[in-house]
Amino acid sequence: MKKGVILAIVACGLLLVGCSSKKPPVDETTQSGAGTQGDQGAGGETGDAGRPDRGQVEGMEEVIASLQTIYFDFDKYNLREDARRALDINAEILKSNPAVNIVIEGHCDERGTNEYNLALGENRARAAKDYLVRLGIDASRITTLSYGEEKPVALGHDEESWGQNRRGEFTGQ
Repeated sequence: MKKGVILAIVACGLLLVGCSSKKPPVDETTQSGAGTQGDQGAGGETGDAGRPDRGQVEGMEEVIASLQTIYFDFDKYNLREDARRALDINAEILKSNPAVNIVIEGHCDERGTNEYNLALGENRARAAKDYLVRLGIDASRITTLSYGEEKPVALGHDEESWGQNRRGEFTGQ
């Protein structure tokens, strides 16, 4: 199911890029999925009627699926050492695939208010974005989005589950 959703998001984003004659302005404060699309750049060729080549979409899905999820400590958005190592790997993957644009989704565990967790999730996503930008990834290729506590991967009410839910995930634009 997740791969199907990712493929749909990537395909829609590529269709928007292929149909756009002017690059939209970058909005660094975005919290919705409607972020910037970036330049087509290398590998941005399209097939019939301005649609992306099927191989390009499939390749982007594979690249995005290879990006590592990062995890955070309770009530924190600073990057742990393991998160920095994962982001170092993700940066190399993104440098090797300059046509791939990503969304960094910030997630939280169930503790705290909805408003607090949305803000914390945004801070987590921004911390990851800032780190990738320092490593040389163009900021226009990255959109941040916070889901707060709304999309847990583990449904338990214990530290093990909460630890899995305090994360930053990488999806396609």
